Amino acid sequence: MMDLNKVMEQFEIEAKLKPYGNGHINDTYCIETSKCILQRINTTIFTDPEKLMENIENVTSFLRSKITQAGGNPNRETLTVVKTKDGKNCYRYDDENVFRVYKFIENTKSIEFDKTYENLCHAGIGFGRFQKMLADFPVDKLHETIADFHHTPKRVEALKQAIAEDRVGRKALAEAEIRFALDSALFADTVIDKLEKGDIPYRVTHNDTKINNILFDEKTGEAVCVIDLDTVMPGSALYDFGDALRMGASTAAEDEVDLDKVRFDTAAFKAFTKGYLSEMKDSLVSDEFALLPFAVKLMTYESGIRFLTDYLNGDTYFKIHREHHNLERARNQFKLVADIESKESELQKICMQMM
Repeated sequence: MMDLNKVMEQFEIEAKLKPYGNGHINDTYCIETSKCILQRINTTIFTDPEKLMENIENVTSFLRSKITQAGGNPNRETLTVVKTKDGKNCYRYDDENVFRVYKFIENTKSIEFDKTYENLCHAGIGFGRFQKMLADFPVDKLHETIADFHHTPKRVEALKQAIAEDRVGRKALAEAEIRFALDSALFADTVIDKLEKGDIPYRVTHNDTKINNILFDEKTGEAVCVIDLDTVMPGSALYDFGDALRMGASTAAEDEVDLDKVRFDTAAFKAFTKGYLSEMKDSLVSDEFALLPFAVKLMTYESGIRFLTDYLNGDTYFKIHREHHNLERARNQFKLVADIESKESELQKICMQMM
């Protein structure tokens, strides 16, 4: 057991700790006395936490300046990193345990599964505003905290390798999913090709735009602050838009096994897109705008092949709660891909109506 009191002494904070939230990656505690949040960074996934924290400090400092210039409240509208006694942005307890502290943002709430169309619209505004404020941030200043995180063609190659190796003998159990994944791989390079050709710009992207990564005002329901900045890296706006709707517009959880319940909700797409484009429509280039519906399909497909790859490799990355959990997740996402594809022209019309 780690001595968390020793950890807190490094931040000069009087601490009464209790577990907080339900994140899948980092361990989080609420420091009740000082109204702060203590997190242990998962160094298995984030192998260079100092560079990760450098990204977060640079981005949040930039946002604080933008928010202040706009007359907002930077202590509420972006994360505030609490420094250690020696001026660092995190504390390394030992080789495997690294901690950070954020100021707690009061009178806010997070939303998990009870989302509404109004929530989704506000989430779209929040993520759109986040990207808009960071439009002139120097992207080359950011470290890549997880290499090739949304490089879909490389995700396809990783899947092909997992199929060839069949490390734990599961390939025969996933023949239909493998066939779907490989048949759909023709569109995997669409966004990365446009980035590399310069047709669409590299932007500061969040890369994990689930609705529970926004804090909402308890009274008004408006988006207050984008959180969980561990995967802030250079990327495409399409990644953030698509990933937000992969979960936000699905009618079921991503591990729902009854596939009849898994559909893509066009009304949810419309609600989020309305909020997002209210902030970003003047910033997106024409190719980005044209690919918004496609981006949802792409990010859902990428999620599916990541689950399938992990299943074939023996469940070494994603946490599972039953034997075939990752295969069930992959089936779920592929069902959603097919439904999105059948509705792509309808989604394109929705986008055009908002310009």
